[in-house]
Amino acid sequence: MGMPGRDHGVMTDTANGHAPRYDEETVLLVVDVQNDFADPAGSLSVKGAEEVVEVANREAARARAAGALVVYTRDWHPPDTPHFEARGGIWPEHCIRDTWGAEFHPDLEIEGELIHKATGPEDGYSAFSVQHLPTGEVRGTGLAELLREHGVRHVVIVGIATDYCVRESGLDAARLGFDTEVLTEGVRAVDLEDGDGERALAELERAGVRLI
Repeated sequence: MGMPGRDHGVMTDTANGHAPRYDEETVLLVVDVQNDFADPAGSLSVKGAEEVVEVANREAARARAAGALVVYTRDWHPPDTPHFEARGGIWPEHCIRDTWGAEFHPDLEIEGELIHKATGPEDGYSAFSVQHLPTGEVRGTGLAELLREHGVRHVVIVGIATDYCVRESGLDAARLGFDTEVLTEGVRAVDLEDGDGERALAELERAGVRLI
């Protein structure tokens, strides 16, 4: 947990429920708050994910008011990809581009930059990178370059899902040298196995990501 006071531009304020503070060197990264994950009718609906929408909107408003960057990511899969069960992956079809499932949750207020990931035959868990499944090559999404262009040093993450895209985004952010926090109120886990979400948070902490 972060301590009260200034810590490289992102603050943990004990008087405000350990809420992150934002400045011009900070980005709020809102990960994959899409219908297929965040709506109960979604093909890969995550329990409690609708609750993330309110947190994301609140934090985005706070971030923009402080001059911070806000970035929204979304899976944008083609209809035919080895990411899906039908082609050997582990997931049902979800977030197929230009469909209802791939759209952001209708209550999510979008005002910021957009990053599309897994646009080809890729696993696209991290906001920063995807793995091209036919070759195994890891490719960037352009997010790291965008953050560098804006002078971002600090990353605050909310979104879906704790044990996949949030975890991988946080690990990548820390690996790339960003001071990184995950707002635990604003994430939810798939939990294919009981405890996956908690294990993901523990892994993030071990990598130097602060949980607030």
